[in-house]
Amino acid sequence: MSESRREGSLEAPTRHPLDWRSDEFYDDQSLFDELERVFDICHGCRRCFNLCHSFPTLFDLVDESDTMEVDGVAKDDYWQVVDHCYLCDMCYMTKCPYVPPHEWNVDFPHLMLRAKAARFRKEGASTRDKILSATDKVGKLAGIPVVVNAVNAVNRSKSGRKLLEKTLGVHKDAPVPEYHAKTARKRLQGLGENGAVAGQATASTHGKVALFTTCYCNRNHPGVNEDLVAVFEHNDIAVRLASKEVCCGMPKLELGDLEAVARAKETNIPALAKLVDEGWDIVTPIPSCTLMFKQELPLMFPDDADVIKVRDAMYDPFEYLMLRHKDGKLKTEFVTSLGKVTYQVPCHLRVQNIGLKTRDALQLVPDTSLEVIERCSGHDGTYAVKKEFHDISKKIARPVINKLKKGEADHFTSDCPMAAEQIVQDLDDHDANNPMSLLRKAYGI
Repeated sequence: MSESRREGSLEAPTRHPLDWRSDEFYDDQSLFDELERVFDICHGCRRCFNLCHSFPTLFDLVDESDTMEVDGVAKDDYWQVVDHCYLCDMCYMTKCPYVPPHEWNVDFPHLMLRAKAARFRKEGASTRDKILSATDKVGKLAGIPVVVNAVNAVNRSKSGRKLLEKTLGVHKDAPVPEYHAKTARKRLQGLGENGAVAGQATASTHGKVALFTTCYCNRNHPGVNEDLVAVFEHNDIAVRLASKEVCCGMPKLELGDLEAVARAKETNIPALAKLVDEGWDIVTPIPSCTLMFKQELPLMFPDDADVIKVRDAMYDPFEYLMLRHKDGKLKTEFVTSLGKVTYQVPCHLRVQNIGLKTRDALQLVPDTSLEVIERCSGHDGTYAVKKEFHDISKKIARPVINKLKKGEADHFTSDCPMAAEQIVQDLDDHDANNPMSLLRKAYGI
């Protein structure tokens, strides 16, 4: 093993823009050459064996080959590795010593994304994957008042779930969200558009935020947005809704449909950039959506000034609250303690490199202690609901579930509603609380 390979890079990782418009990005020979190069580096290192299932899959393929090296693995089997990557980014941000600026320039998640995009361009997607990633279309249809009760009833029934598994490949035991006809955007209609919007600015924040509700927390968990608004307004932070909003594009990114990501960007970014120009900061209630604007879109469109403008104004909600606290503007008069809280940190929050701001905020509540679990829930977008991956996703979640069982916590929480549902699914004594809901409870508002 070479000296550089043994030591790796000690510098902070940097990310190269995604060259997704070039012909080489989709060229089979170029793609498979890079897959083989990176897989060989991963095989020689194996530090990421305990993250997602991509790495055990790769290492098993190598170990079971005739040569016990990457050159003994059939190229068609590379797709098994690609399919188990759900772009959590944890290998890049926390494990790999060979990320840029190291000369080996390993970016495993974006190589998997490249492979997904190349396959999507050639083959398209299955009906199941198209439906699961079409969050806006499905949400609008499922949320129609005369339809929503039927959809929810099917999703709750054993026979309905068996039918979904047979027809669409959605695992019968995977947690699926409830739909609401009265979405968050309907419940909060007119928020901040009338009257004063005079949130007090500080050195760190403007004191007024535009809320990007996200397709999931708009249609499936509208209460999370209501709790966020209540907590922010309680802290004298003015809140309004983003004027236009479609899915951030993360489900399409995970599918490899980069043109669909670009179309979503053309709706979201101009509306959000206008709000930034008017002095608004931006928050979203889901880490994956925040990461999309903070990282993935800027890497896809590095020369788009509006994309960069939105990136620089985008905050995780607890990151925003703790910035207000740093400037002496967060209220800390709580009326209810939370006791012992077990908190799972979602992968897409960890890789934002902002620290554990949710933990820090909840720890401000008197007589409250937090046990922090920095392990993956295994849900990861649509991965856990697919028939072929559900059992593996539950295996990934097992360390979190076991720790929660032993912890005797008063509350369990995760910033990601989907992760929380996956973790508590088989636990009768725990609910899937959102941390913003817990903070609202502590305030007594």
